[in-house]
Parts: sequence; C-alpha cells; structure tokens
Amino acid sequence: MAELAGPAAARLILASSSPTRLNTLRAAGLVVRAEAPGVDEDEIRRSCRAEGGDAATAAAMLAKLKAVKIGRRHPDALVIGADQMLDCNGVWFEKPGDRDHARAHLMALRGRTHELISAVSVAENGQQVWHHVARARLTMRGFSDAFLDAYLDALGSDALGTVGAYHIERLGIQLFSRIEGDHSTILGLPLLPLLDFLRGHDAVLR
Repeated sequence: MAELAGPAAARLILASSSPTRLNTLRAAGLVVRAEAPGVDEDEIRRSCRAEGGDAATAAAMLAKLKAVKIGRRHPDALVIGADQMLDCNGVWFEKPGDRDHARAHLMALRGRTHELISAVSVAENGQQVWHHVARARLTMRGFSDAFLDAYLDALGSDALGTVGAYHIERLGIQLFSRIEGDHSTILGLPLLPLLDFLRGHDAVLR
C-alpha cells in the first residue's frame, strides 16, 4: 500500500508497543515504524485522578507524553502517540493482571454501558502539534457465567492485553448487545481525524 503514502511518509513513528495500533496504521496504508516510549502509565493515571482529572484528560495526557518523549529523540519525525481509557460510571478499568482480574472486570461490566475514550497526539520537534479525543459507548449483554468462562478459556492470555479484557475484533464481539462509535476509536486509535491531519503534512496522499 506504499502507493498511498505521501512524500513525508518516512517521517512517521508510532510511540507505542501496541501491535493493534501499529497494524491499524499499516492496514490503512501508512508507512510507519514503532518505538516504545517507556512511559509510566499507571503513575500518570493515578496522578491525574488525584488531581481531579477525568478519563479523557488522562488519555489525552498520556497520548501527548508518549508522542513528545519519542519526538525529542527524533526531532525530524512526526510522532504519533495514543492512549485509551475505559470508564464505567466513573470507575476506570485498566488491563487485567491475570485471569481472575479479567473475569472480575467482565463481571463488573456485564449488563452495563461503558465508554471507551481514545486519544491521539502528534508531536514534531518534540512538541505536540495536534491532538484529538474520541469516545465510543458500548453495552455488554447479560451473558451467563458459563459463557464468560468459555470466553476466557478461548481467549487465553490475550484477554490480558486490552482494557476491559475483550478483543472486539475477535471473540469479544459476542460480549456486546450495542456498540455506538467509530471502530478505530474502539481499537484505541481514532483513525479518520488522524489521517486528515497527516494528509495536511504530506504523510498520506491527499
């Protein structure tokens, strides 16, 4: 898909270790490499919460920090940072540490509506030059305990890799009765506004 890339495509770096985000960008035709930013996400979330920030503030802050940190290492690059938060009535859910935590998260979300807040930031010369925050609303159905255990058995350790312990692009779709929002936002990277910005910087053909 390199024919879709613009003249500045070689400047793109994704400040993330997330294979889902990298695959999302590459599937859209972007020429991009990834570099892990090494940000202490848990500490930043705790600090944001202690200062009264909401989930959108925390996601935007983390996306910016990731992009800026890698941007300082590569001042000539356009660096993309992203973060996602799951908020259910003011309770923030993070990636589960083990199967028991994954089960507890899914039981807490069962039959309820929650928000996925996805933030994306772009840094150039070590400074944020653009950002966007998008939301999706998802309602889990009242699935049985038997389904829950079978789901966790089938997904295995992959359940630990996402907030909410679900992979919406795979078996996780069976957890839901209603989904409102852009698919790329649910995957953790609001793609349409990002592509629009990148076209203006010649990283994608107009």
